[in-house]
Amino acid sequence: MRVIFMGTPDFSVPALQAIAARHEVVAVYSQPPRAAGRGQKPRPSAVHHAAKALGLPVRTPERLKSPEDQADFAALRADVAVVVAYGLILPQPVLDAPRLGCLNIHASLLPRWRGAAPIHRAVMSGDAETGVAIMQMEAGLDTGPVLAETRTPIGATETTTDLHDRLSQMGAALIAGTLARLPLPATPQAAEGVTYAAKIDKAEARIDWTRPAAQIDRQIRGLSPFPGAWCLIDGERVKLLRSEMATGAGAPGQVLEGFTIACGQGALRITEAQRQGKRPMPASEILRGLTLPTRLD
Repeated sequence: MRVIFMGTPDFSVPALQAIAARHEVVAVYSQPPRAAGRGQKPRPSAVHHAAKALGLPVRTPERLKSPEDQADFAALRADVAVVVAYGLILPQPVLDAPRLGCLNIHASLLPRWRGAAPIHRAVMSGDAETGVAIMQMEAGLDTGPVLAETRTPIGATETTTDLHDRLSQMGAALIAGTLARLPLPATPQAAEGVTYAAKIDKAEARIDWTRPAAQIDRQIRGLSPFPGAWCLIDGERVKLLRSEMATGAGAPGQVLEGFTIACGQGALRITEAQRQGKRPMPASEILRGLTLPTRLD
């Protein structure tokens, strides 16, 4: 089939590669290069890099609202468009242009976690499982009917990074199988169980040790690696990236043993952290160069 691919971050790359191996990708749409790094030079997206490596044409419009951009999109005469974390809202003329419409690879089991941060929210909320859904796109926010889905459990120590990488590969395999079977019947999403995965706010990242250990554990794992849950250790902001439930009790924030911290209920063992200006390190390595106070802020 003639496919338009629309995506931007690392998460989208395996899907692009899987589709390009089986179909004619007539164009790749991605967010424009953004300033990044110390020199703040424009840097193409991960999808842009991957498309160039595959020899595919790349388009990077700031938006798709102009009649000219929409006409250019329609002129590609695509059978279908596949959208994976693209980052722009698609106007109705774009949704209607491909013969089979636009399909979205969404990293949740819809209707749970519609919106911007489904992987983070699934971990932070303590969901037992999540997955990937292939949705027929429509004007509403992730409201379209579902063509296919696949599920996976969320492990007790998994972070957003771990789940992100697994769901990325699952999405690539699922879209490859879905495209091979089009057209498919679509199942409307249930009216019950709708939740919204709001964009992560950096204000959510500071740890409050008076909360139960289970909640802080999910916060740490859900915000790893970005923006990274953090606390102050002798005035230094330290990101806590991995954790596990531990035994012990004490005043909230009290250091019990090693990197085990008492919480409002229960205790938590930090297994990976990152000091300012340093790389992420196992807790044992961090403790060789950092003496913990008796209590963390």
